[in-house]
Amino acid sequence: MSSKEPRWTQTWLGGVRAAGVDLGYPGQRLGLPEEGSGSIAGWGRRIGALVIDWVICTWAVVQLLLRMNPAESPWAPMAVFAVQYLILVGFMGQTFGHRLMGIRVAAMDGGTPRWLPVLVRTVLLCLVVPALIFDRDHRGVHDRASNTMVVRM
Repeated sequence: MSSKEPRWTQTWLGGVRAAGVDLGYPGQRLGLPEEGSGSIAGWGRRIGALVIDWVICTWAVVQLLLRMNPAESPWAPMAVFAVQYLILVGFMGQTFGHRLMGIRVAAMDGGTPRWLPVLVRTVLLCLVVPALIFDRDHRGVHDRASNTMVVRM
């Protein structure tokens, strides 16, 4: 084995990049910049936005406004999340969490997505699992099915 070849464990533990394959940066195949405005949003920003939105839905809306206990009605936070997501992304292209984290949902042409793709994206996002299956451009099944992407502002 030469010193330039990776160890055999690095090829399957480290993924294709460890084997010397360069797939480019997330969003390169889509013609997006690597950094800055218009680039694909990273996982930290996306998870941060989701946590902010979930806290708003669970505590502010369900507990304070609706006076419901999420432990007794576990469907309530998800229903509120789906409604707020559908309305805010449908009208503005972003939720409160997205806005605070500096990201937005965009159609593949860069504009605000239409209502039907937002509805599809919301349903799949609420199912959780489609959001956990993603490609090298950080687009989950919910993004690909709705022909959207999450980009930095």
